[in-house]
Amino acid sequence: MSLTFLTGGARSGKSALAVRWAQTYEGPVAFVATGRAGDGEMAERIARHRAERPADWSTVEEPRDVPAAVAALPAATCVVLDCLSLWVSTLLEDGLDEDACRDRGEELGRALAARDAPAYVVTNEVGLGLVPMHPVGRAYRDALGRVNAAVAAYADHAVLVVAGCTLDLEAPSPLPPATGGSR
Repeated sequence: MSLTFLTGGARSGKSALAVRWAQTYEGPVAFVATGRAGDGEMAERIARHRAERPADWSTVEEPRDVPAAVAALPAATCVVLDCLSLWVSTLLEDGLDEDACRDRGEELGRALAARDAPAYVVTNEVGLGLVPMHPVGRAYRDALGRVNAAVAAYADHAVLVVAGCTLDLEAPSPLPPATGGSR
């Protein structure tokens, strides 16, 4: 049906927007959570997210094999996947490199695009700031950027969320814009 890609900074309103949009779907909804409660603070975040979504939604907690988790859901189930950022972190912790992460992103993009029901994918945009000083930070930024681009390539709609406001994104044109004259 359609894949919507939501990106932006931390606490920008991406997840809340994805939940709001999925609530308009008249069929079943599954929330695919990639986060792990590795400490008390993360457990609190997960609890807050659970409280923000309808109780009748199913929840799939899958930090690693997200493409398989999505593919296993019934085709008529709307999917909210939150988030690619934590998924990529787990993939890197598991030893995957940037290329392998991108390949997993491609696999996920295909699985989401093949669905009959809408899908909403949430991710952070981490490539707009300074170049991280530490190699681990740079590797994460690069891998997430590649995964984001791979999944977004399958999206019918992509938005940048900033302070709860959205900006529609367009896929790049295959040709540069006309300059209006020659030099």
